[in-house]
Amino acid sequence: MSAAFPADFARELTRELREAGLTADSIAAHLGPDATDALYRGEPGAVLAACDGSRLSELIRFFLVRHPFSQAELAEILSPRLIEVLIDAAWITPTTSGDVVVAVDVRPHVIAGEDQFVFSDCDASVTQHIPGPDHVLGVGAASLSLLSATPLTPVESVLDLGTGSGVQALAQSGCAERVVATDVHARALDFARATMAGAGVTNVDIREGAWFEPVKGEKFERIVANPPFVVGLPAIGHVYRDSGLNLDGASELVVNHVPEHLAPNGTAFILGAWIHAEDEPWERRVASWFPQTGVSAWVCQRDVVDPALYVSTWLKDESIDPRSVEGIERTQAWLKHFRDAGVRAVGFGWIFIRDIGDAPSELTFETLDQPFTDPLGPEVEEYFTRMEWLRGSTQEDILESRYAVRPGIALEDVSLADADSGMGFTPKVKRLTRTDGPRFTHDIDDAVASIVSGLNPHGLPLREIVSLWSAANGLADEQEEVLAGEAAGIIVDLIRHGCVLPADLIDLVHA
Repeated sequence: MSAAFPADFARELTRELREAGLTADSIAAHLGPDATDALYRGEPGAVLAACDGSRLSELIRFFLVRHPFSQAELAEILSPRLIEVLIDAAWITPTTSGDVVVAVDVRPHVIAGEDQFVFSDCDASVTQHIPGPDHVLGVGAASLSLLSATPLTPVESVLDLGTGSGVQALAQSGCAERVVATDVHARALDFARATMAGAGVTNVDIREGAWFEPVKGEKFERIVANPPFVVGLPAIGHVYRDSGLNLDGASELVVNHVPEHLAPNGTAFILGAWIHAEDEPWERRVASWFPQTGVSAWVCQRDVVDPALYVSTWLKDESIDPRSVEGIERTQAWLKHFRDAGVRAVGFGWIFIRDIGDAPSELTFETLDQPFTDPLGPEVEEYFTRMEWLRGSTQEDILESRYAVRPGIALEDVSLADADSGMGFTPKVKRLTRTDGPRFTHDIDDAVASIVSGLNPHGLPLREIVSLWSAANGLADEQEEVLAGEAAGIIVDLIRHGCVLPADLIDLVHA
């Protein structure tokens, strides 16, 4: 890509494509569900078979399937002036047969609810292609995961660390007064500038530099980071994914330095990876990355894979066949490095960090392996609001407070087939489950179910509900006090997962 490619032509290109209907929704409607699925699976033949002679079909063929066109054919769907500029910028390149083919990925996406175009390098999805060391990603699975986990509530300042082609910065530009987008990779920043120009975004400040160097001494209300977190050898094979740091050093570096760049009450949303070592729980390893004071952190592990699967996944990511000679050699070297370091698995997920001033740091680690589709961003903001309330509350405060059960909470009675009698079912457990957000679930007993059922933001405090249940079930004073302590602990867990909300927070979290 030419660094001198004028932003005006990125705007002109996206305007032509948008006017022609090349948007995510219109493509799906035009191709139909089967061919659209084939497009995202990387099956160009099925997409071409669904195309007709319309201008939209021709644009799909050229830009999304990367089918070669003669310049005369291309002139039927793009203005001659724009074609000339794209050829001069090497965004369109000649083939050996004399045709031309698109050399960059110009793809429509729905970003933060808006139809946008993201500019990046071509991947191997629809053509045989091996990404080079300086490859710049478009909107991949990791980008989508971070988009889903980052809120769009208004803030004054955002840092997009490792912006790549500008996906996260583009999403944040609509809710922030200013965004600083940084990357060590100059080529990626060229694409990010094109992405911003195409969207007409003017509040993103793009800076080149490694890690936090471009923002030394600056603080932000929100930090978004999709760093090169691949866990491997200390080498850089592909700049978009390899940090040059050993194992999970990239995630450690980001977590180490994010707190010093958070404004008061600022929040960071980070994609990360960590090793599961033979002699150390992953939670303890990640916990060592945080300062002793000043942050509330929620680390959510979404997936865990064994070393062999992890290595083969990333080899395929760079279009290397694990069965090839190179693939076998790379696999053996990578796995040896893992064995030498005692790596038994690799975890992946989100790291959320909130600035809490001078208070002792509080760290929560969870594995979110349950299926859910709701965006996680709003949940993260509410989580830190709930944690702030808990941080300021003693056990006595919790017992004297009133609560509401979250709308949509389901109470299930789980029974299993009675193996002893050979017929009927035996009750095993009651279960509280959120039907929204991350679908948190808690197994409870009859006493807790009765206490939770008695919660009302305008009713009795928790302590009085416990007292009524104790009296109805004949508990002595000592037993009631023990139950009150246990109930307070259970309510804390239910608040942390948003199943129960303190009356003080109902208006705040649903504002």
